[in-house]
Amino acid sequence: MTVSTQQKLKLFSGRANRPLAERIARELSIVMKSEIPLGRLVVDDFPDGETNVRIDEDVRGRDVFLVQPTCEPVNQNLMELLVILDAFKRASPARITVVLPYYAYARQDRKDKGRVPITAKLVADVLTTAGANRVLCLDLHTAQIQGFFNIPVDHLYASREIIAYIRTLGIPPDEIVVLSSDEGAIKKALKYQKGLGSKQIAVVDKRRSNATTTEQAHIIGAPIDGKTVFVFDDMISTGGTIAGAARAARAAGAKRVFVASTHGVLCAGAVDKLRTAGIEKIITTDTIPIPEDKRKSLPNLEVISVGKLLAEAIHRIHENYSLTVLFDD
Repeated sequence: MTVSTQQKLKLFSGRANRPLAERIARELSIVMKSEIPLGRLVVDDFPDGETNVRIDEDVRGRDVFLVQPTCEPVNQNLMELLVILDAFKRASPARITVVLPYYAYARQDRKDKGRVPITAKLVADVLTTAGANRVLCLDLHTAQIQGFFNIPVDHLYASREIIAYIRTLGIPPDEIVVLSSDEGAIKKALKYQKGLGSKQIAVVDKRRSNATTTEQAHIIGAPIDGKTVFVFDDMISTGGTIAGAARAARAAGAKRVFVASTHGVLCAGAVDKLRTAGIEKIITTDTIPIPEDKRKSLPNLEVISVGKLLAEAIHRIHENYSLTVLFDD
């Protein structure tokens, strides 16, 4: 019996972010004009905390896509991903693509001091060993992580979705100043500036005052007095850099301040820092599930979905179409 193109594609999800996987399945069904449900995958824990996995359907010869960001709890979700991969590898699919909306340990991408690991490379190695044939990522902290893999890596950007949302706010481009949170984020800021049609960019001069504290005291570049300022970053982790940039913008006379990031990690007091930084709206995506208590504590938080972007990428990978158009950020 001949298996159709749609039947050959199988989409599965771990426990890290099932709502996003369900959104991808809905969008993928629209793109492929055929129902693509989430596959039957049982993931639970043994009494001692070990991960138990069972694939409840035939995947032999299929093109398998597995959605599992390695977000908090990081080590548990990473280990779960590895166990699921091993189960699939032993079930003889044609290909296993890991859909990794958020890549944990991405900031440990080099030896910046003696006797430390390069954990981003370690994660790439263990994913490949566990059975991944291809990886689909979104807004890696550093693009060089692609080179840590010896398998194909498709690196997408959420900037198109974020820019599309910002345009719905109806802010004239000539009122917008894109503010880079530090010197290292200028390249990303320039891309957002171009996408928003703004002609003005500024940079926060971030200085380290001691071993554990940084200060965002000066703004270099376009004047922001009376302007609407947008601060972009790939993730909001502890919130210190973003909140500091927002406060510096307010101190320099910004009329409105918006911040946007792909990954809303929001750990270690980030919610409190952001709530008191004078930010009108915090924009992030659903690569990481944000708990309800954090959403309630940040009423100015807007979460937009990357489900459609990832569904289109999965469709193109499955059909062997080019992904170049999706790389344009």
